[in-house]
Amino acid sequence: MTVFRMGFDLVEVERFGRLLARHGPRALARLFTPRERADARGRVERLAARFAAKEATAKALGTGIGPVGWHEIEVRLDAQGAPVLHLHGRAAQRARALGLVGWSVSLTHTDRCAGAVVLAWGPGPATDSAPAASEPSS
Repeated sequence: MTVFRMGFDLVEVERFGRLLARHGPRALARLFTPRERADARGRVERLAARFAAKEATAKALGTGIGPVGWHEIEVRLDAQGAPVLHLHGRAAQRARALGLVGWSVSLTHTDRCAGAVVLAWGPGPATDSAPAASEPSS
């Protein structure tokens, strides 16, 4: 049986831009990998969408951010420019533990809002024990 997990997040672009302005390069380095920063080309709405994708991925993993770090969820672009998730470290470990083998991410933004939807799928967690036998009915 295939297991599906989903995450969604929405970010206000203006508010996110204020956070980046207040904390400067330190915030960018803390939240995004060098590749993510390069792919966003300095556009705050693109960074906000990637931030939303990281939050949505953490939700799909069932952890939230904290147990999984910002750089352990990375949004890259494929050859056609479509976003692709790459999990590292604890995020990848959690995905393996949940039996998730495939990921899809969709990003969107306007000048006001940025959002992301993440879908993960796989066979589910491995079990070491055989299913319990059902009790005969009386």
